[in-house]
Amino acid sequence: MDLDSVYRAEYGRCVATLTRLLGDIGLAEEAVQEAFAVAVRKWDEELPANPGAWIVTTARNRAIDRLRRESTRHARHAQALLLNQPGEPEEVGPVRDDQLRMIFTCCHPALSPLAQTALTLRLLGGLDAPEIARAYLVPEATVYQRIVRAKKKIRDAGIPYRVPDAAELPGRLASVLTVLYLIFNEGYTSTSGDLLRTDLSLEAVRMARALADLMPDEPEVTGLLALLLLVEARRPARMGPAGELVPLAEQDRSAWNRELIAEGHELVRRCLRRGQPGPYQLQAAINAVHTDGPATDWTQVLSLYDQLLAHTPTPIVALNRAVAVAEVHGPALALAIVDELDLPGYHLLPATRADLLARLGRTAEAVAAYDEAITLATNDTERSFLATRRERLSREP
Repeated sequence: MDLDSVYRAEYGRCVATLTRLLGDIGLAEEAVQEAFAVAVRKWDEELPANPGAWIVTTARNRAIDRLRRESTRHARHAQALLLNQPGEPEEVGPVRDDQLRMIFTCCHPALSPLAQTALTLRLLGGLDAPEIARAYLVPEATVYQRIVRAKKKIRDAGIPYRVPDAAELPGRLASVLTVLYLIFNEGYTSTSGDLLRTDLSLEAVRMARALADLMPDEPEVTGLLALLLLVEARRPARMGPAGELVPLAEQDRSAWNRELIAEGHELVRRCLRRGQPGPYQLQAAINAVHTDGPATDWTQVLSLYDQLLAHTPTPIVALNRAVAVAEVHGPALALAIVDELDLPGYHLLPATRADLLARLGRTAEAVAAYDEAITLATNDTERSFLATRRERLSREP
């Protein structure tokens, strides 16, 4: 594991732990960044046995040094709290309570939805403003401003760093579910660089499990956990031997994680018994169909997408439904749906359109659509996959 891998795997955990120790998100993030700067100089030869614990200890010491240089009463009080912490910070291990507290803090209703998700992706995922901006299709300056304002608002309003009381949980649940879903998606298809950030996907699964333990009677929490497990189960077959992307239809189903699939299916059945369908439960049900048997029952998938679109009428849901329409009713009807959608900057729209056009024999238009998708794609593996498809199509007579 190199330093960059350590940063991506440990950054969010360390910031969450330091926030608990310091009580200030901004100070915690600065201290962790300083600790990683020290690591760049000191880890040339060998990484410590527990890089996360090393970063937390170094960051705490840096924060103490900074507070000692401050002269305000608040700083002296904070310094006293830090110096009274017994022993060294515990090792960063499998317990994720700090991360869950961080999510609930960032998802306080006083913050805007974009600020909530952007701040959480920054603090827990270690994503930079440009990466978050690409994920949301908004200017980098907008993301940066929201993150800065959100941290300031948390500090100035005294928003507590804790999991809320039971009465407060439902009011923040929708935002927390959205954030966990986005964290997982960023790990499953990274905005830039390599296709997968496995550490981030697994972190989202762990936190979804913790949330399900905290709120076992919330069907959408169960649905989200089921969805993440069923998608994560397919990860081993998602890349080929040369690191290329392998689409669902071409994956080796024997490589899928059967334990995760069985657990996900059981959770979906639990959701169905409750009879309170929501978007995460419906997405989980769709993925349960994908992972049930030797082939996908596209008629059933389309029926579930009809329900999902009625519940969540967004262009992305409509685009995903169009893929199912193509399998059930043919590419011509699906293309008519896709051509009505407006998703500027979203590379999967022209990529889907290119595939449908190719299936209809409209090769020149398909090549042009692939060119647009390649231009918009920011992930290297996805871009390479699209380029390969385009090249194969352009060679056909």
